[in-house]
Amino acid sequence: MIRRYWKFLLPASVLLGILVILMINLSSNLVYFHTPTELYTEVAPSSDRLRLGGQVVAGTVEESGEMLVLTVTDGREALPVEHTGVIPQLFAEGQGVIVEGTWDGETFRSDTMLIRHDEQYRTEDNQIYDSVDHQLEES
Repeated sequence: MIRRYWKFLLPASVLLGILVILMINLSSNLVYFHTPTELYTEVAPSSDRLRLGGQVVAGTVEESGEMLVLTVTDGREALPVEHTGVIPQLFAEGQGVIVEGTWDGETFRSDTMLIRHDEQYRTEDNQIYDSVDHQLEES
């Protein structure tokens, strides 16, 4: 009777051990972003690299030399961002953005920017490319 349990317990414990190791490794590789409200209320200023996510406030984007100055909001708080680095081609006011950089307590200084966009690709004359039928459609 005890041998039957060992035939089950040994593989089950090995499988459980493998799952625990995988969960620990996966959780250490996850990267989260903070909202402006979280930065103001929960995150102390430091030189640690963080990610900030939110919507770009329309009318706040200004280029000054090699720096892009913008404001990111989560609907409650708005946070000024100074971005130096590559600006994605699809960047526009009013859309979702994630910037990576440092937080000094007043301004978020970023050097990496990711933008959020839909899966519809448009041509210069505003036609939408249908990836299923491989045809252009009028929008």
